[in-house]
Amino acid sequence: MTASDRKSEISKRERIIREMADDLDEELEMELDDTRFDELLDETGMPGPTIDRRLYFRELLRLQSELIKLQDWVQSGKKKVVVLFEGRDAAGKGGVIKRITQRLNPRICRVAALPAPNERERTQWYFQRYVAHLPAGGEIVLFDSSWYNRAGVERVMGFCSEDEYQEFFKSVPEFERMLIRSGIILVKYWFSITDDEQQFRFTMRIKDPLKQWKLSPMDVESRSRWEAYTKAKETMLEHTHLPDSPWWIVDAVDKKRARLNCIAHLLTQIPYQEVARAPVTLPARVRNPDYQRGPVPPEMYVPAKY
Repeated sequence: MTASDRKSEISKRERIIREMADDLDEELEMELDDTRFDELLDETGMPGPTIDRRLYFRELLRLQSELIKLQDWVQSGKKKVVVLFEGRDAAGKGGVIKRITQRLNPRICRVAALPAPNERERTQWYFQRYVAHLPAGGEIVLFDSSWYNRAGVERVMGFCSEDEYQEFFKSVPEFERMLIRSGIILVKYWFSITDDEQQFRFTMRIKDPLKQWKLSPMDVESRSRWEAYTKAKETMLEHTHLPDSPWWIVDAVDKKRARLNCIAHLLTQIPYQEVARAPVTLPARVRNPDYQRGPVPPEMYVPAKY
């Protein structure tokens, strides 16, 4: 190998390293966000994270590589997967959903986070607006809160009648059996945190300007109704922890452990297999000697402020 070849090889390797580092920026950004949170924890004298950061990243990346295999299996076999994420406000559902979707194709794995129903939707069959978001073949849908809103916030806040509440428990087992019979793989998670932990996370959101948007008036109201939400959760689990669609409880007080544990468990619930990919070969670049690239007016460029 000549000196020129070695220089070219080193340059190529450095470019690959930069590209890989750039690909990790999103996770590093989220980690910095967690670090800010940990610093706030330290200020209050609360215990910090209980899992080594290097172990956390190593396991997260390993699990995300398995999620890519799951995605390929779902796509190639035209499978349909639905995962429900439920839990109290600030329980960490959004954090694990971000880590699941972070490296997946958004055309295959998408998130359904429905707003409060409008006037028309309130007159529909209760499950109707959720059905519209169910997956077609080759898709994964993660519900950030789901039809179980009726058993939780709607019950506690008085947004549904007693008859509607009781009808929900009569309908939901058969509704979920219909989904499963249609070929949908259904997995349900409840994220569990303590009273003190929710109080602390809400306090941090109030103090943190980058997270204040997460604290809605409904979230604030939920603090004063902790026991009512607990009772509603217990009733929900009693009626809907079914043999064919069971609930899985995620201990979410430690957010990093909760993310790893939930993703690792999800992978065990779906019988995916690694799908062989056809090798990709880039075609030779076609060059037309008559082609001349036109100039771009300077005023069209975004100002280079950085």
